[in-house]
Amino acid sequence: MAADLDPRVALLLDKMACTELVHRLARGIDRCDADLVRAVFHPDATDDHGMYQGTAADFVPWVMDVLSGMRRTQHVIGNVLIEVDGDKAQGEAYFIAHHHIPGESGDNFMVAAGRYLDRFERRGGEWKISHRHAVYDWSTVAPSTDMWDRAAMPGYAFGARGHADPSYNHFSGA
Repeated sequence: MAADLDPRVALLLDKMACTELVHRLARGIDRCDADLVRAVFHPDATDDHGMYQGTAADFVPWVMDVLSGMRRTQHVIGNVLIEVDGDKAQGEAYFIAHHHIPGESGDNFMVAAGRYLDRFERRGGEWKISHRHAVYDWSTVAPSTDMWDRAAMPGYAFGARGHADPSYNHFSGA
Protein backbone atom coordinates (compact mmCIF):
# COMPACT_ATOMS: atom_id res chain seq x y z
CA MET A 1 0.00 0.00 0.00
CA ALA A 2 1.32 3.46 -0.85
CA ALA A 3 2.79 5.22 2.18
CA ASP A 4 1.08 8.48 1.22
CA LEU A 5 -2.41 6.95 1.15
CA ASP A 6 -4.87 8.52 3.58
CA PRO A 7 -5.14 6.07 6.53
CA ARG A 8 -8.95 6.20 6.33
CA VAL A 9 -8.83 5.13 2.69
CA ALA A 10 -6.29 2.40 3.48
CA LEU A 11 -8.61 1.08 6.21
CA LEU A 12 -11.56 1.03 3.80
CA LEU A 13 -9.50 -0.85 1.21
CA ASP A 14 -8.46 -3.43 3.82
CA LYS A 15 -12.05 -3.90 4.98
CA MET A 16 -13.28 -4.22 1.40
CA ALA A 17 -10.61 -6.83 0.60
CA CYS A 18 -11.74 -8.93 3.57
CA THR A 19 -15.42 -8.47 2.76
CA GLU A 20 -14.82 -9.55 -0.83
CA LEU A 21 -13.22 -12.78 0.43
CA VAL A 22 -16.44 -13.56 2.33
CA HIS A 23 -18.49 -13.00 -0.81
CA ARG A 24 -16.13 -14.97 -3.05
CA LEU A 25 -16.25 -17.92 -0.66
CA ALA A 26 -20.07 -17.92 -0.75
CA ARG A 27 -19.96 -17.76 -4.56
CA GLY A 28 -17.45 -20.62 -4.70
CA ILE A 29 -19.65 -22.79 -2.48
CA ASP A 30 -22.82 -22.10 -4.47
CA ARG A 31 -21.13 -22.65 -7.82
CA CYS A 32 -19.32 -25.76 -6.47
CA ASP A 33 -16.08 -24.17 -7.64
CA ALA A 34 -13.36 -25.85 -5.58
CA ASP A 35 -10.64 -23.63 -7.06
CA LEU A 36 -12.48 -20.46 -6.04
CA VAL A 37 -13.09 -21.78 -2.51
CA ARG A 38 -9.44 -22.80 -2.18
CA ALA A 39 -8.25 -19.39 -3.43
CA VAL A 40 -9.74 -17.40 -0.53
CA PHE A 41 -7.77 -19.30 2.13
CA HIS A 42 -4.11 -19.12 3.09
CA PRO A 43 -2.40 -22.51 2.52
CA ASP A 44 -2.23 -23.17 6.30
CA ALA A 45 -5.77 -21.92 7.04
CA THR A 46 -8.25 -23.85 9.17
CA ASP A 47 -12.03 -24.22 9.13
CA ASP A 48 -14.57 -25.13 11.79
CA HIS A 49 -18.07 -25.86 10.46
CA GLY A 50 -19.02 -28.03 13.44
CA MET A 51 -19.40 -31.24 11.47
CA TYR A 52 -16.03 -30.48 9.87
CA GLN A 53 -13.02 -29.21 11.79
CA GLY A 54 -9.61 -29.17 10.19
CA THR A 55 -7.53 -27.59 7.49
CA ALA A 56 -9.10 -25.44 4.81
CA ALA A 57 -7.26 -27.59 2.25
CA ASP A 58 -9.20 -30.65 3.48
CA PHE A 59 -12.41 -28.62 3.89
CA VAL A 60 -12.60 -27.99 0.15
CA PRO A 61 -13.04 -31.63 -0.98
CA TRP A 62 -15.20 -32.33 2.08
CA VAL A 63 -17.64 -29.51 1.31
CA MET A 64 -17.69 -30.35 -2.42
CA ASP A 65 -18.75 -33.88 -1.49
CA VAL A 66 -21.49 -32.54 0.82
CA LEU A 67 -22.72 -30.21 -1.93
CA SER A 68 -22.84 -33.05 -4.46
CA GLY A 69 -25.83 -34.42 -2.52
CA MET A 70 -27.79 -31.20 -3.05
CA ARG A 71 -29.48 -29.90 -6.18
CA ARG A 72 -28.55 -26.27 -5.52
CA THR A 73 -27.58 -23.87 -2.76
CA GLN A 74 -27.58 -20.13 -2.27
CA HIS A 75 -25.70 -18.39 0.51
CA VAL A 76 -26.86 -14.84 1.13
CA ILE A 77 -24.39 -12.68 3.04
CA GLY A 78 -25.91 -9.96 5.20
CA ASN A 79 -24.33 -7.79 7.88
CA VAL A 80 -20.56 -7.75 7.60
CA LEU A 81 -18.36 -6.28 10.33
CA ILE A 82 -14.59 -6.19 9.81
CA GLU A 83 -12.11 -4.92 12.40
CA VAL A 84 -8.59 -4.39 11.08
CA ASP A 85 -5.45 -4.36 13.23
CA GLY A 86 -2.40 -3.98 11.00
CA ASP A 87 -1.99 -7.11 8.88
CA LYS A 88 -4.67 -9.02 10.80
CA ALA A 89 -8.42 -8.62 10.89
CA GLN A 90 -11.46 -10.26 12.47
CA GLY A 91 -14.81 -10.44 10.76
CA GLU A 92 -18.38 -11.43 11.47
CA ALA A 93 -20.69 -11.99 8.49
CA TYR A 94 -24.31 -13.02 8.82
CA PHE A 95 -25.51 -15.69 6.41
CA ILE A 96 -28.75 -17.28 5.31
CA ALA A 97 -28.00 -20.48 3.41
CA HIS A 98 -30.69 -22.07 1.24
CA HIS A 99 -30.34 -25.76 0.32
CA HIS A 100 -32.45 -27.75 -2.16
CA ILE A 101 -31.97 -31.34 -1.00
CA PRO A 102 -33.36 -34.50 -2.64
CA GLY A 103 -35.38 -36.69 -0.28
CA GLU A 104 -36.96 -40.15 -0.39
CA SER A 105 -40.48 -38.73 -0.44
CA GLY A 106 -39.69 -35.59 -2.45
CA ASP A 107 -37.24 -32.74 -2.35
CA ASN A 108 -36.73 -30.62 0.75
CA PHE A 109 -35.86 -26.96 1.18
CA MET A 110 -33.57 -26.38 4.15
CA VAL A 111 -32.57 -22.95 5.35
CA ALA A 112 -29.79 -22.41 7.87
CA ALA A 113 -28.85 -19.04 9.30
CA GLY A 114 -25.90 -17.96 11.34
CA ARG A 115 -22.64 -16.10 11.21
CA TYR A 116 -19.17 -16.69 9.88
CA LEU A 117 -16.46 -15.62 12.32
CA ASP A 118 -13.41 -15.16 10.13
CA ARG A 119 -9.81 -14.32 10.85
CA PHE A 120 -7.98 -12.66 7.99
CA GLU A 121 -4.28 -12.07 7.47
CA ARG A 122 -2.43 -9.96 4.95
CA ARG A 123 0.64 -11.83 3.77
CA GLY A 124 2.84 -10.58 0.96
CA GLY A 125 0.39 -7.71 0.51
CA GLU A 126 -2.62 -10.01 -0.03
CA TRP A 127 -5.52 -10.59 2.34
CA LYS A 128 -6.86 -14.14 2.73
CA ILE A 129 -8.79 -16.08 5.34
CA SER A 130 -6.63 -17.79 7.97
CA HIS A 131 -9.54 -19.31 9.93
CA ARG A 132 -13.31 -19.61 9.49
CA HIS A 133 -15.71 -20.61 12.26
CA ALA A 134 -19.36 -21.13 11.32
CA VAL A 135 -21.79 -20.30 14.13
CA TYR A 136 -25.37 -21.48 13.61
CA ASP A 137 -28.34 -19.49 14.91
CA TRP A 138 -31.40 -21.30 13.46
CA SER A 139 -32.59 -23.62 10.73
CA THR A 140 -35.81 -24.87 9.18
CA VAL A 141 -36.78 -27.53 6.67
CA ALA A 142 -39.92 -27.98 4.59
CA PRO A 143 -40.93 -29.75 1.41
CA SER A 144 -39.57 -27.95 -1.64
CA THR A 145 -42.11 -25.96 -3.59
CA ASP A 146 -39.78 -25.08 -6.50
CA MET A 147 -42.26 -24.88 -9.35
CA TRP A 148 -39.95 -24.10 -12.24
CA ASP A 149 -39.73 -26.76 -14.92
CA ARG A 150 -36.33 -25.63 -16.12
CA ALA A 151 -36.39 -27.87 -19.21
CA ALA A 152 -39.69 -26.33 -20.38
CA MET A 153 -38.53 -22.72 -19.91
CA PRO A 154 -35.92 -22.09 -22.63
CA GLY A 155 -36.23 -18.30 -22.42
CA TYR A 156 -35.09 -18.16 -18.80
CA ALA A 157 -31.53 -18.08 -17.51
CA PHE A 158 -31.09 -20.41 -14.56
CA GLY A 159 -28.14 -20.72 -12.24
CA ALA A 160 -25.88 -23.71 -12.63
CA ARG A 161 -23.02 -25.20 -10.73
CA GLY A 162 -19.52 -24.71 -12.03
CA HIS A 163 -18.49 -22.72 -15.07
CA ALA A 164 -21.82 -23.39 -16.83
CA ASP A 165 -23.31 -20.67 -14.64
CA PRO A 166 -23.99 -17.45 -16.60
CA SER A 167 -21.90 -15.41 -14.14
CA TYR A 168 -18.64 -16.92 -15.42
CA ASN A 169 -19.22 -15.54 -18.93
CA HIS A 170 -20.47 -12.29 -17.41
CA PHE A 171 -17.24 -11.71 -15.50
CA SER A 172 -15.01 -12.89 -18.34
CA GLY A 173 -16.51 -10.27 -20.63
CA ALA A 174 -17.77 -12.91 -23.08
